[in-house]
Amino acid sequence: MTKNTVNHSTAKASLVKNETINIPTPKTKVTVDVVIIGAGASGLYCAMTAAQRGRSVLVIDHANKAGKKILMSGGGRCNFTNYVVEPENFIGENAHFCKSALTRYNPWEFISLVEKHGIPYHERDYGQLFCDDSSKDILNLLLDECAQAGAKVQLKTDIIAIKPLVNDSEAQGFIIETSKGTIQCASLVIATGGLSIPTMGATGFGYEVAQQFGHDIIPTSAGLVPFTFTDKVGDMIASLAGISLDVVAFNERISFPRPMLFTHRGLSGPAMLQLSNYWQVGEAIHINLVPNVDISDLLINAKANHPKQLIRSVLTEYFPKKLLLALQDLHWSEFKDKELANIKDENLIAIGDKINNWTIKPSGTEGYRTAEVTRGGVNTDQVSSKTFESKLQPNLYFIGEVLDVTGWLGGYNFQWAWASGKACGEVV
Repeated sequence: MTKNTVNHSTAKASLVKNETINIPTPKTKVTVDVVIIGAGASGLYCAMTAAQRGRSVLVIDHANKAGKKILMSGGGRCNFTNYVVEPENFIGENAHFCKSALTRYNPWEFISLVEKHGIPYHERDYGQLFCDDSSKDILNLLLDECAQAGAKVQLKTDIIAIKPLVNDSEAQGFIIETSKGTIQCASLVIATGGLSIPTMGATGFGYEVAQQFGHDIIPTSAGLVPFTFTDKVGDMIASLAGISLDVVAFNERISFPRPMLFTHRGLSGPAMLQLSNYWQVGEAIHINLVPNVDISDLLINAKANHPKQLIRSVLTEYFPKKLLLALQDLHWSEFKDKELANIKDENLIAIGDKINNWTIKPSGTEGYRTAEVTRGGVNTDQVSSKTFESKLQPNLYFIGEVLDVTGWLGGYNFQWAWASGKACGEVV
């Protein structure tokens, strides 16, 4: 594993490393069983679960609102889970880590909670479940459950330092110094999320806490993010902004049949976002622009049956006119006004391949600014897959996106938040 000691300059806290406090401690303003840092999906679910067990729980967050990413997710409708969730829908250095929590908390359990709160929802393609009305419904569900169970949420609170509390060389919890006073707790849960969408308040704080206690960080990068291009292909793509079509996006590792969207900055849409999770800088991506149709065969047959046709005439039913003309300029400009009869079969086959296997190399992605998730994170080899407790520091837990577990687009990352929050909340 690679240890990444990146300086996340956006973090809100300066943590004191390897410093302990011995009991008895100075009087603290607040003492609770569980402190959860991060009032997002996993943190709130962990809070309600722990509080329902009778634990005193305090959730703290530096933001001015709880669940900001919940509110903006799914275009404001919150894709809160998926009917079918499998470990294969997630990536990370340890592919087996997510299995335990996902098995113990399936999508139907969260759906039952949604129905209990009377939230109307609907299914979209590929089993994705969205609220009919607003993402606020999901956030209110979590906050209501927390309130009913007695878990408290404290916002606008910056962390100054986290220090382990020990007695006779045994870990007894933590002292957390914050901008609103000192908190003592027996269990500390880090649910701070990743680096995606910094305008929502995302920072590298959770990684800093992990490193403070000796954890390795799998190098992070933007996930579920649009691709960008800087060459002439990029200029062509920008000229087609707003056009969408169903494609199969693929590389050597995986393929996704999903819609693709041309934008002023590059290629987006579900197909591109999904593939970005499996892409590394410098790699090419492949796009089948007309799935289920062998364009080479189509052109060869058209040549035999309609030799006076032009290539664009054969392909007109498969593409919007503007896109078809752009592809013509890119892939067969020398043949654009030639009848099929005057084009060699090998050239038609090559043109068909460029449509069924359009191979392009992104210059990069739009980065954390628009990424829906963060790839990488806290090394899961150093965290229990059953309890989410650190294997290096007793009573310290990591849940949700801060871990090196990244789900597909389509409700999978929320399901991971619910499942990891639930598993942790049952033990803290």
